[in-house]
Amino acid sequence: MPAAGDGNTRRAGVSMWPTIGLAIVLLVGAGIAYRAGASRLNLIFGHPVKLPLPLGAMPMQVGAWSGKEQPLKSTTEDYMRANFADDYISRSYFNKDKGIWTDVYVVFCSSRPAGLLGHKPDVCLPMNGFTLDRTTRAEVVTRVGQKIPCRIQQFHKPAPNYSERSVLSFYVVNGQITLSEDEFSGFWGRRPNLSGDLARYVAQVQISASVDSSARLAAAELVDVILTFLPDRHGRIKAAFSAPSVP
Repeated sequence: MPAAGDGNTRRAGVSMWPTIGLAIVLLVGAGIAYRAGASRLNLIFGHPVKLPLPLGAMPMQVGAWSGKEQPLKSTTEDYMRANFADDYISRSYFNKDKGIWTDVYVVFCSSRPAGLLGHKPDVCLPMNGFTLDRTTRAEVVTRVGQKIPCRIQQFHKPAPNYSERSVLSFYVVNGQITLSEDEFSGFWGRRPNLSGDLARYVAQVQISASVDSSARLAAAELVDVILTFLPDRHGRIKAAFSAPSVP
């Protein structure tokens, strides 16, 4: 003779199966969605957003400036790969008329724009033995009349290997020049660019020389060409349609 309540127990057990089944379906669905999302992220991060014309296509000869490749330290390259740099150039340019050397560094981040956070002169140079002396804001007028707001930071390396370095820098966010990291440090910048939209990116331009005046001169004569290799706010790249005109 069954104990009292056994029928209720059996009915409760039967009624629980739909709930358990639904939970299993939801768990399986969540697992599939997670794997699909992770696969998509891996696809984006494993395959950088490619510019239709790579930064490396920027001419070596720009007016009186003659360029050559300037290899980066392996630690810098490792940092950029870990932080989703999609393209970059690192070069030295020599102005034969002025007898001036300058270094030009441009990095493009579109897979995850906020990857550029933390990669800036006042972080990188002190890691290589330099001391930051001062930071000023300035404006450079290019050869075609563009007014470029920029930050100029002056460094020195202490004796016995004393040297000085002046670094002019600015960001380009979706085709617009800015000095503020607030423009790409929030949710927008941290969200992966899953669509590969060329109009969504952050680029950093650094032009450095031993003295402030040389960095300014180089920026005034090189920035026009650099900007033609970065997408405008519509994702178009001027240099991909016509060769830059440089006096």
